[in-house]
Amino acid sequence: MASHRRPKQPSRTRVTVLTTAAAAAVALSANAANAAPSEKPSKDQVKAKVDALYEQAEKATEKLDGAKEKQDKLEKQISTLQDNVARGQEDLNELRDGLGSMASAQYRTGGIDPSVALFLSSNPDDFLDKASAMDQLSGQQVEAMKKVQAKQRELAQQRQEASAKLKDLSDTRAELKKKKQEVQGKLASAQKLLNSLTAKEKAALAAQEQDRATRASERVDLGNSKAASGRAGAAFAAAQSVIGSPYVYGASGPGSFDCSGLTSWAYAQAGVSIPRTSEAQANAGTRIYSQSALQVGDLVIFYGDYHHVGLYAGNGQVLHAPHTGASVRYEAIGNMPFQFGVRI
Repeated sequence: MASHRRPKQPSRTRVTVLTTAAAAAVALSANAANAAPSEKPSKDQVKAKVDALYEQAEKATEKLDGAKEKQDKLEKQISTLQDNVARGQEDLNELRDGLGSMASAQYRTGGIDPSVALFLSSNPDDFLDKASAMDQLSGQQVEAMKKVQAKQRELAQQRQEASAKLKDLSDTRAELKKKKQEVQGKLASAQKLLNSLTAKEKAALAAQEQDRATRASERVDLGNSKAASGRAGAAFAAAQSVIGSPYVYGASGPGSFDCSGLTSWAYAQAGVSIPRTSEAQANAGTRIYSQSALQVGDLVIFYGDYHHVGLYAGNGQVLHAPHTGASVRYEAIGNMPFQFGVRI
């Protein structure tokens, strides 16, 4: 006999879940259909992002400059050590030859002293530890052997030092490569953002930059601040002579500069050597924490990690190399987070 059972009804819980899922699907479909396409960032938004990338690139640039400076110093130190080792080896050979001549003379006059033979066929350090053998040597031979021993120790120390510096140089070169890639990556990202702007937007940004530089220059001309010293004034005059030169990361003149490259170059023209990086320049003289106490030619340090530096130009303005895409120019101190001045 055929069965006439009623079909099983879905549970209330199952109906609720299915209904909720269906409603969510409908809502998501509606939202997707009504969603507006992502809007292109405005000119000002692009500028803000680019400025942030330039700041990050400058931080990496100062680290890059520091690694380059360290590399140069290590290369010079290694060259000096290697020259010293070469000369020391020549001196050691001469000392050994002299001692050998003494032994030859002894042999010709009646046989070589057993203690000298021992010395010439073994390590001088081991030999000189044997006091009984020392008694058999002449005063001249003892002095010659001590000189050989001292020269050997000196050469061993110099070779060890050169080896350590070569390892340090290898690590520094690796750091240099890493920082260079970091800078290039930030600048490439900034350029990509700038390329997204229309020609009209690019022109408007350029006009804003030019207007800001012009107003800063006028403020400097109105000021009557005195230079901190004759050399500070000479350094400032040197920086003024390269206004308009492009910012190039890692550059220190005379045709292009980064921020600390400009300040170190300017002071070099005044006969004063200061460190290459902004972080080191922050400790190169007397700190001036009041902006009102700044004088023309003082270094001006910006940002909490000291990654930017310029020269005080008077009347609340600074002369500096700002960032990639800009040139050496005047700018109001208030446009950047001022930390302190440094009087060289």
